[in-house]
Amino acid sequence: MDNIISFFNEYLLLFIKYHRYYLRGLGTTLLVSFFGVLFGVVLGLIIALMNLSKNKFLKSISRSYINFVRGTPLLVQVFIVYYGLPLLGFDFLPDLWLVIMAVSFNSAAYVAEIVRGGIQSVEKGQMEAARSLGMPHRMAMRYVIIPQALKNILPALGNEFVILIKESAIISVVGIHDLMYNTDTIRGISYRPFSPLVFAAIIYFIITYSLTKLLNV
Repeated sequence: MDNIISFFNEYLLLFIKYHRYYLRGLGTTLLVSFFGVLFGVVLGLIIALMNLSKNKFLKSISRSYINFVRGTPLLVQVFIVYYGLPLLGFDFLPDLWLVIMAVSFNSAAYVAEIVRGGIQSVEKGQMEAARSLGMPHRMAMRYVIIPQALKNILPALGNEFVILIKESAIISVVGIHDLMYNTDTIRGISYRPFSPLVFAAIIYFIITYSLTKLLNV
């Protein structure tokens, strides 16, 4: 029993000593995930509309983008954006925004499929009713179809946010001080290779589980 108490006391003291590293890293993780989903929704909506378009050129571009992103690892995409954009003249962008862009590009492909499914789930009669009232197709999509589709896909978008919180741990490989990067820092300065990872896992679980229950996804 004493050994168990001593074990938990050691873990508690470790967390108290290095809690600032965890909190700062968590803040960066949530920031990247939030903006990743936010920009991903905007870009994903555009890609979804391109995919549903009757224009074969726009449709082929959207399908190629979705297939490429979904068929390649997020790590590779982060490397391409992080190291590639500065070579194209975007070296003025801060490192944090480079990884946010990478995460956004990744999220957009999945959001596009979510939005496409949401739009197609709206009854066809809604479009027919809007057109019978004299609405052009674009106006009917904007004021009738898309609002209903977004309402239907909110749980799926919440799930995408939860997924990004976990997957964003990959950005630590390019030196972004997220939760995973700061956890590795704690492992180095505390000479404890295991216990800091346990705390990181607990923090990830608490955040994702709480959001899952809150968003009901």
